[in-house]
This record gives sequence, structure tokens and C-alpha cells, in this order.
Amino acid sequence: MTKTLLFLVTIILFFIGTIHSQELPKGLTKAEVELMKSYVSPSASPEAFTTPPPFPVRTMAEWEQLSGIIITWTSYQSILRQIVDFAQEECIVYIVCSDSNSVKTYLTQGGVPHNNLKFIIAPFNSIWVRDYGPWTVYGNDVDSMVLVDWVYNRPRPSDDALSQAFATAMNYPLYQTINEPTRLVATGGNFMVDGLGTGFSSHLVTNENTNKTEAQINQIMSDYMGLNRYIKMAVLPYDGIHHIDMHMKLLDEETLLVGQYPSGVSDGPQIELNLQYILNNFLTPYGRPYKVVRIPMPPDGNNQYPSQGGDYRTFTNSVFVNKTVIVPTYDLRYDSTALRIYRESLPGYNVVGINSNAIIPASGAIHCITKEIGVTDPVFIAHDPVQFRRSNPGTGYTIKAFVKSKRPLTSVNLFIPLILVVTGKVFHFHP
Repeated sequence: MTKTLLFLVTIILFFIGTIHSQELPKGLTKAEVELMKSYVSPSASPEAFTTPPPFPVRTMAEWEQLSGIIITWTSYQSILRQIVDFAQEECIVYIVCSDSNSVKTYLTQGGVPHNNLKFIIAPFNSIWVRDYGPWTVYGNDVDSMVLVDWVYNRPRPSDDALSQAFATAMNYPLYQTINEPTRLVATGGNFMVDGLGTGFSSHLVTNENTNKTEAQINQIMSDYMGLNRYIKMAVLPYDGIHHIDMHMKLLDEETLLVGQYPSGVSDGPQIELNLQYILNNFLTPYGRPYKVVRIPMPPDGNNQYPSQGGDYRTFTNSVFVNKTVIVPTYDLRYDSTALRIYRESLPGYNVVGINSNAIIPASGAIHCITKEIGVTDPVFIAHDPVQFRRSNPGTGYTIKAFVKSKRPLTSVNLFIPLILVVTGKVFHFHP
């Protein structure tokens, strides 16, 4: 290494060390804005593959069965501790940290048991593992679980390398979109997927890959992620990070949870245009219009919206952890409505809230600081939900289901909830 190169590396490490000492926001700090002008992202890991998987692939939806979730133990530890408390009841919690003993002590001090925890000692820069963490992808729908890692759009090299550290620790194959012609810069908070080949993002993904056409970006996402349809929407004027998880969420293959501002307020007008763009141009994988559930986008503690300089409070920034859904909360007068909407939209789930006022000024909440990892032997079930309105004459209702597993399947049982309405009350029976 020449002296000049050594000097440049020293300067970069100095800046990284400086910004690491702060609670890094989801967006860029002033120091990082300067650093990005000369920053070069890490090169491909020797252990990783830099060409697409050599078999058809499918990216797991967030509501599919998880073996665990990843969190990075750094700032906002009170929120992380609550996530651990809820998530360890459902799956393994992979905690990336520098000192597992201090994490265990902090959990114990908060009365959180040490169940289903796995510690991964690895370098990191920030808490925002959603954006830089790996994606679970299956070959041939359910076989050959692998991880996919994109180039992170921040000058945070330890974060960018975390997918490889996790893959190595867990012995998972890793595929990286890091070398041309398949190099792709992307972030997890700006990506939703339905498990059936449809992905959603804002046009941040095209804005940050200007050396590629949209068709080339789509092809990379097809080759690495199995997308056959990649829906992109206009970025929002007041969401500085342009991540769609700040105002949208897929609840299932056919249902969009969409944030709603009062008429004409903040990002409301563009959100409505984006929603209409989806509804006017796309159908669900089952050929029907998307169902839309609206949820408030509340003002901050000073009753200000983002267009007025207020925090970007959002209820869509939640995470599925098997049968539990963890939702960010802020203020009881808004939280009660948001939690009711989740519970009505996701019957059977355990919907819980975590106060996120401490973290939301950094432009992120619960979804932003968690990353799901699928199981190695999933049973993949996809079916066109039956609309119990009109039966087929003489045959009743036709139910078509796709069920696949790499283990032998000999039978499939169908459970139909029966609903009885009596004097305005709804009773559910599960035969």
C-alpha cells in the first residue's frame, strides 16, 4: 500500500470512528455526506457468490415462518430490550454485539429472560439492520435457503459487511450484488415483497443506480430475488430517506396497509397518488384489486407534521415475528386506534406495541431495526382466499391451494372458520 493510500484509509477510518460514536440516524449525518463524495463500498467477500443463484429463486414474505430475527445491539437499548422480550417467545433472536455479557446484564436488569438468544460478535456502525441485513431467498420455492446482500447506500463499511458475518456464523450461502454487471445499491426499508414474485419500492432504487436502466435493475432483482414484477412509486417530499416502510406495509399478498395524513397535509398528497397508481395499474397475484387498510400518520408531541418540521411518526413501521406483530407506538390517543386497526386486520395475531418516541426523530422505528431470517425447511402455502359470497352451483366453493415442501407431503388439512352473527355480535368457530 502506498503512503497516499494509507493516508486516505486513515482519514476514512477517522470519519467512521467519529460518526460511530453518535447515535447514527437512518439518513446521512453531515460528516457522512462529505464522506460519501469519496467513499468506496467494501469489495466482495471471498466467501460470497457474486453471480446470481444458479436456480430459480423466491424471496420470502415477512409473514412467513421465521427461524429468527436479527437486531444490532447499539443505541436505543430500551427499545431493543423490549423487542427481545416479545420476539424470543416466537423465534431465535440473533443479537449482533461487541460484548454479549453486557447485553445479558442489561436484559436481566429489565426482567427479560435469556431464552432463544444467539449472540454474534461482529463489527457494526449502526442499529438500522433492516437496511443492511440479509434477505432470505429459497431455491425452487422451498429448497436451498440462501441469503442475498445488496450494496448499502451509506458509508458504513461494518454495517455493509454484516451480512457476510452473519452468513459465516450461521453457515448460510451468501449471494452479493456487489460486482458489475449485477451491482445494485438498495436498502431493506425500501423493499416489500409478497413471497409470490411481486416487489415494491420507491424510486430511490432507480435514483441510486443511475448507471443502470430500470429494466436492468428489474433483471437483477429477478435473478437474485425471484421478482417477476417490481412496482416502484414516486419518492415522498418530506420523507428524507424515501423508504416505503415509513408509510406502507404488506399485511398479506392482497392487502396494503397505507398511512393516511389529513387531507393536503405533509406527504399525504403524494401517498394518495402512489396508492392510486398501484390500484389503477396492478392486481394481486390472484388477479384481484388490492385491498387497502388505512392507518393514521399522527403528528408529533408538538402537534407538528413532517412538513412543519415534526417527527415522522408512523404506525406502518411494524414487524411480523411469526404470530406476533410488534408495532411502534407514541401517544395513547393515537395508539389505541392504530392497534385496533392492526388487530382487526390481522385476527389471530398477538399485536403488541413499543413506545418509539426516542427513536423516531432518527427517521426509523421497529421495522427499521429488525431483520427476519426464514427457516431452512419451510412449508410454503399459497392460496386464493375464498370470497364467501356466491358458491358454484352444485359444487359449493372451489378452493385452490399451492402447498410445497422439500419434505414429503402426504396430506393437507383445511380449516374453515365459521362466523355466526347474532344481534350485532360476531362469533368465530374453528372446526
